[in-house]
Amino acid sequence: GAQTTQLLVEPLWVPAVLWDRVTLTCQGSGTAGATTWYKDGQCWGQEVRDNFVVSKSGTYICHKAGTGLSPLVRVLNEPLCSPAWLVLQLAARTLLEGDTVTLRCRC
Repeated sequence: GAQTTQLLVEPLWVPAVLWDRVTLTCQGSGTAGATTWYKDGQCWGQEVRDNFVVSKSGTYICHKAGTGLSPLVRVLNEPLCSPAWLVLQLAARTLLEGDTVTLRCRC
């Protein structure tokens, strides 16, 4: 099968929000080496490490040599609580029809 790069989010809630202290981890089965990170569509840098704690909201993608780009992860930030910024989150996993889903509402 095709090798892929995955961008894992901790804690496992989507959408990810900064007040949860979000850690992103890039995993790929390609060539060992540096990870290239992209934020908001722009190359953000190349790092030896595969994970970091997010400090700014935005969209993140990573790349590992030989496995391509990861899916996009969006990290939100809104320090004020208002009805416009209630965030409904669900556990970040594959869902199948009939699965029980746990949701949480955050402000």
